[in-house]
Amino acid sequence: MRTLKFKDAIAEAMLQAMERDEKVIVLGEGVTDSSGIFGTTLPVAKKFPERVLEMPLSEALITGCGTGAALAGLRPVMIHARNDFLYLAMDQIVNHAALWSEMHGGGIKIPWVIRAIVGRGWGNAAQHSQCLHSLFAHIPGLKVVAPSNAYRAKGLLISAIEENSPVVFIEHRSLYESGHDVGYDYFSLPLHEAFLCRQGKSTGVVAHISLIAVSFIVAEALRAAKILDEMGIDSEVVDVSSLKPLDTNTICRSVRRTGRAIVLDTGWKSFGASAEISAVISEDCFGDLRKPVVRLALPNAHIPCSPALERFYYPGVPDIVNAALVLLGRKKMSPKEIGALTPQFAGTDPF
Repeated sequence: MRTLKFKDAIAEAMLQAMERDEKVIVLGEGVTDSSGIFGTTLPVAKKFPERVLEMPLSEALITGCGTGAALAGLRPVMIHARNDFLYLAMDQIVNHAALWSEMHGGGIKIPWVIRAIVGRGWGNAAQHSQCLHSLFAHIPGLKVVAPSNAYRAKGLLISAIEENSPVVFIEHRSLYESGHDVGYDYFSLPLHEAFLCRQGKSTGVVAHISLIAVSFIVAEALRAAKILDEMGIDSEVVDVSSLKPLDTNTICRSVRRTGRAIVLDTGWKSFGASAEISAVISEDCFGDLRKPVVRLALPNAHIPCSPALERFYYPGVPDIVNAALVLLGRKKMSPKEIGALTPQFAGTDPF
């Protein structure tokens, strides 16, 4: 093990996958650029220049080429530096790649991966900061994963590349500089599992709250859990790295232990991942709940450009702490009293 940044774990996963399987190719806009999509494509572009393909500025073309390459027996990794523009490729994704295998009785495989970069940047505003994972998770035939740290990023990307069906791989740009222990070897992680990354105390006292989190906000949940612990509030943190298929067993086991759940998402609150996870908890754990499920996600409004407005728009540690306090019948506290800034962001942008 060594500490590896999220972006370097992505780069290493692609490099090891391409070294292992000559059918793996990479295509996208900026994949051979000097910045290499946050540096994630630089190692493969250097070692396998003939298998790293710079594409025209057309998301539909990139995705169509990827779907065709997958049908021809290759394993394409398509990189879309801004997931917002995947709207332009929805016909290829939804009406072709997601449907093809089932329409042919499972006899045809579509082993492709879309690396979609999401999340806030430096004032990227409404057209460059959206998190669209819930949209893709709604589509039958697609798998959707959103790793929260470098270890899961490497293992899940390798699994996605090995998968024989389409996978949308969500990367939050606020995670790229974050580090985690990652093994040197080629390894994979299941695409259908959530992770209990902070367990409740095992001293006979059950945890008070389950924090069920997606993508970058897992890191915020872990920071909030430490603060809550100092207040005498024990909490578990479940990392929903796989949105489709959703690991309802791990989620519900945690909620049954605590009796309370706060669902945290990096996307919009309405009709999103937080709504689906909350529905699952309400349906499967209703008798175990001491309080109704609470959701914390983006407000139902377009993302602002102003840094001052961004600070109010994005939920972070104080919002999580206060949601927990209210759920337990306590008074809210100011961010200064909580002692944590929100949200934690040290990201960069590739362009």
